Amino acid sequence: MLNKFYEHISENKQNLFENIVLDRTRYVTIALENIFQPHNAAAVLRSCDCFGIQDVHIIENENKYQPNKDIDMGSSKWLNINKYNQLENNTVATINHLKSRGYKIVATTPHENDCLIDELPLDQPVALLFGTELTGLSDIAIEHSDAAVKLPMYGFTESYNISVSVALALYALTDRIRKEKVNWQLSQDEQTAIKLQWAKKVVKHGDKVERIINESYANDFPTE
Repeated sequence: MLNKFYEHISENKQNLFENIVLDRTRYVTIALENIFQPHNAAAVLRSCDCFGIQDVHIIENENKYQPNKDIDMGSSKWLNINKYNQLENNTVATINHLKSRGYKIVATTPHENDCLIDELPLDQPVALLFGTELTGLSDIAIEHSDAAVKLPMYGFTESYNISVSVALALYALTDRIRKEKVNWQLSQDEQTAIKLQWAKKVVKHGDKVERIINESYANDFPTE
């Protein structure tokens, strides 16, 4: 199906898809708990796209995640954004889901007894948890995490802005996974699925094109 969509996309865009997907990863992902400022929400998405992070997990307990479209510069179009908002408290459900997929859950806090981000072991996929702008991560998020990290700071203020924290953490980890011997790249099947996802979003009336392609396949290979 991807080749059928490529018939409707410029060669330049196809080459972008083919090259960018090679740098996409799910070895590092992030989960945001109760982020409410649209500017920060959008800046986080831009950082994820720039650093090759494919999946973003949004925990909506008290606050709805509404990124500023003028700030995210269309970055949300290229990401898989997963929202958790069906329960009264969705934090544990999100953490359990990520753990079931093999992630080590790492809380980001400024506490003195946490290890620095550069010291975090990368022997398994990592999900970084970031909390709300005012109070940081909830106690329940910290309690259910497997580890905690902090970013280096040398000033008087106790923490970075949330979007800056995400950018610094992702820079540190994505640089390390590309240098260390870990299997950080997407599988061929994952790459194909993501390229198809991207193609559907840039082709005009992508849903209609997909329906026509499916009908064509059904006619070519009818079931008995």
